[in-house]
Parts: sequence; C-alpha cells; structure tokens
Amino acid sequence: MSEKLLRVENLRVSYHTYAGEVQAVRGVSFELDQGETLALVGESGCGKSVTARSLMRLNKVPPAEIKPESNVLFQGQNIYQFDAARLGRYRGQDAAMIFQDAMAALNPTMTIGRQVVETLLHHQALSKKAAREQVRILLRQVGISEPDRRFGQYPHELSGGMRQRVMIAMAFANQPRLLIADEPTTALDVTIQAQIIDLMKELQQAHQTAVIMITHDLGVVANLAQKIAVMYAGTIVERGSSREIFYRPRHPYTNMLLEAVPRLDQPEDKELASIAGTPPDLLNPPPGCPFCSRCRYCMDICLKERPPVYQFEPDHQADCWLYALDKPAADAPFTRRNDHE
Repeated sequence: MSEKLLRVENLRVSYHTYAGEVQAVRGVSFELDQGETLALVGESGCGKSVTARSLMRLNKVPPAEIKPESNVLFQGQNIYQFDAARLGRYRGQDAAMIFQDAMAALNPTMTIGRQVVETLLHHQALSKKAAREQVRILLRQVGISEPDRRFGQYPHELSGGMRQRVMIAMAFANQPRLLIADEPTTALDVTIQAQIIDLMKELQQAHQTAVIMITHDLGVVANLAQKIAVMYAGTIVERGSSREIFYRPRHPYTNMLLEAVPRLDQPEDKELASIAGTPPDLLNPPPGCPFCSRCRYCMDICLKERPPVYQFEPDHQADCWLYALDKPAADAPFTRRNDHE
C-alpha cells in the first residue's frame, strides 16, 4: 500500500486555563492523498482551527498541550519529531497555511511584495532580483491587477479580497504539497468568496496540491472537496465522500447542518432552520455522545457511552447509536438504508 501524503492519528490537543483543562481536540484521525481535498466542517468552537494549527505545529506550548499519543505523519514522518531545521523546511516548503484573517496574518509594516519575496528567499536559492520577478508573476497568477504597483503597497491599502489573494500567492510561492486553508473566505462577500474558491481550485489542480479546507459553511465546499469530515465538540462524528455526506448523511448533526443551509427553492415564508441548544463544555466533556444534549433522537445509552463507528460505504463512517437498533427510528430519514447495504 502506497504511503499517504498526510496521516493524522488520534490527535489530542488540550489547553490549560485558569478554569481547568479544555480538551479542544479529542482523538481526531484522517488521511489525505496527493492532490486530494478534505473539508473539515462544523460549528465555531468544534476544534477545526486547533486541528489545522496542530498540522503546522503552530499551537503555543504552553498553554497548549499535544498529547503524547498524537501522531501527525507527513510522508511517513512524524512532524512532532522534527528538529528546528526540518520544521523550517516543512513550513512553507512542504506545507503552507492560509489564515482566516489576512489583515492580521500579514505584517502591516511591510509591503506585500517584500513579504512574498522573503517567503521565496527563505526556501529557495534565488537572487533578490529573481525573487522580485517571481513575486510579480505570482501576483498576476492570483488575479491581482497591476502587480508592479501592488508590489509596493501595504496590506491596509488593499481590499479584503486582494489581501486574501496575497495570502494565496504566499502559500503557493514554494509549490507546497499540502495546503491548509482556515476559513479563507469568512470575511468576504459572496461574489469574492466564489472567486477565491475558484482560484484555489485552479492552483490546486495546476500543482497537484493536497488541500485541507476548514469551514463552517457546507455550501463553500460543495464543489471543492472530494472528502468531508464533520467535527463536533473536538471529535469527528462523520466522514465520507462529498457525495455521500451531501446526499446520504448518516449522523443527526450532519443532517441538521444540511437542513440549516439556505436553499433558493424553499418558500419565502419558511423560517431558516437552526440547531437548538449549545455545544458541550469541553472542560468536562460528556461521557457519551457529544451531540446527545441537542439531538432529538437521544437515548439513555447516548448519555452514558460513546457510540461505536458504523461503516456504510467503504469510506463512509458515522458515530451514532441509532444504527445499533434492530429497527432504526422511523422519523430519522438519515438512518434509512439503501438496497445495496
């Protein structure tokens, strides 16, 4: 069996606060092939961004603690065993990250051209002249007009969409094999969101880059991701192909997320769906299913024990006690089995 580009095994991340230990990520596992896109979706606070930062070793330790049983393997090597030199090559050369807030991620005291030049010079043996020319090419590739003029501008002189394009140029500057995009379209209007997604997709296909897209918006990843992992309360509760997740969701949380996506064909007077209740306190996570307090199908066993992983399609799994029933709940459409199962 060929080695996966990225393999995350039992990732556990806690934050030690004055109130106690916050178990932000609790046993997350997934894998990714070259050129593949995985979307990590879920509500704010479910552990998506902590997972993303863990893949780049960006969590500040302390207060963060990466549990010893956690493994993040890039081409078979555990990134948590990298020394400083190897970690420096991994960040930016092997893997890159697009952050949620481009204004906060970019240095406000440096021109955008200089910032991208430094990214190139840090990882490639280029002259400053060659690096500056390469940056102009990159800016043009990401759709920034007048690259010569933009080269000398500061982040505050650019629009939100332009700043995000600069972040994408920096991320792809050294043609990394893995790109992690943490909510890259959150603060942008819908038209610019679509442009940014199309740009990322185009660059990914050109460079055969593996992408992990972090988002709370299922609509954003519909035409981008081949695989989706649904996170809740620091765990992955369902994973599968994009088609399986959208058309055959198996977990009540995934089903409710999909119901909450606005639809153009729904009646004007119909209220938007929402998920009642709040996520559990990760200072003291529940012993059973983390979604049980908000689930309309919650049973006694859901409160006491974590559900096992149930397999549906070869790559489609969900954690839900409903599938242990001889006859699943008749009013739960996501439990209906297909003829071929």
